[in-house]
Amino acid sequence: MDTTEGQATVGETAGAMKQAADDLLGDAATQAGEQAQQLRAQARKLYADFMDVIQQATAQRPFAALATAAAVGFVLGALRSAVRSRPD
Repeated sequence: MDTTEGQATVGETAGAMKQAADDLLGDAATQAGEQAQQLRAQARKLYADFMDVIQQATAQRPFAALATAAAVGFVLGALRSAVRSRPD
């Protein structure tokens, strides 16, 4: 085998390996992108459903919603106060 032929064979093999790697990575990136789009669509749907439930619950029981908001605010305030008063 001539040196030139050997170099050409190595170059062709390297090119084929690079193409195969690009194909694999490209396929993986495409699949990851598709999965990300599906997850984003599911998250948007869950958010919309959650907001519908919250709006219905608030409309049906406004005082319960107000009491829940006050309780959450109280707990968050107590937690924040506890963190501030903790010695370093």
